[in-house]
Amino acid sequence: MTKQPMRLAGLALIAGAGLSAATAQAQDKGTVHLAYVEWASEVASTNVVRAVLEQAGYEVELTSLSAAAMWQSVASGDADGIVAAWLPTTHADYLERVGDQVDDLGPNLDGTKLGLVVPAYSEANSIADLNEHAEDFEGKITGIDPGAGIMSLTEDVIDAYDLDLDLQSGSGATMTAALKSAIENQEEIAVTGWTPHWMFARWDLKYLEDPQNVYGGAEQIHTIVRDGLEEDLPGAYAILDAFEWTPEQMGQVMLMNQEEDADPYENAKQWVEENQELVQEWLPEA
Repeated sequence: MTKQPMRLAGLALIAGAGLSAATAQAQDKGTVHLAYVEWASEVASTNVVRAVLEQAGYEVELTSLSAAAMWQSVASGDADGIVAAWLPTTHADYLERVGDQVDDLGPNLDGTKLGLVVPAYSEANSIADLNEHAEDFEGKITGIDPGAGIMSLTEDVIDAYDLDLDLQSGSGATMTAALKSAIENQEEIAVTGWTPHWMFARWDLKYLEDPQNVYGGAEQIHTIVRDGLEEDLPGAYAILDAFEWTPEQMGQVMLMNQEEDADPYENAKQWVEENQELVQEWLPEA
């Protein structure tokens, strides 16, 4: 009678000790600092990676920066990595500046595209058509944050096509708000756009043809980490190296983030929980 309760108590203590040890081990794994830019695609991917790293036992800190500052933060070691490097065209200048200070782990998403986007009802079909309809477009192209690679490329587009339109900077949110307003009023608008983006699921849009190929062809989104991360946090490095998904999977998270009062971090945790088969492919073997 006495031995059985004592035995059970002993087993409970052992189990509790094991759980505490596992918890302590998880807490001892360290902190991973991720930088990102406030684009819908990068908000989605960075929060998903955060949720996966936390599942593996890491603490994760996120910092939102401009594109240029994001790259510099990895090069300087202030951030451990980014999953938001658009290559080979959009962020080519940043990679050229700091390439010897970072480690390119390759693409985490394939099949991206950049260009000028208009509503499907627009009479313009090519970038070269914009001058003909410049008045309808109010003489402007609606852009995003000035440090974004797509903005400098769009300046090149304006020069290459000798456009009589000015590029207006703002943010991803102000760009989509302007697009929404124009479509509701059946007005012309040209915005800097990219795939994957939730706006293509929300509205009927089209890319303007780019016969001079200034925007370049299809791109990839790469994972970039600081030098020394593999030695300092090998498990986190392995997860970042293995992280890879599709535009459709990213689109699922982006659409979740467009719901009213959406929390990108909570949505990422939910998506990770519901897609464990894929997540397990990103996690290193025990």
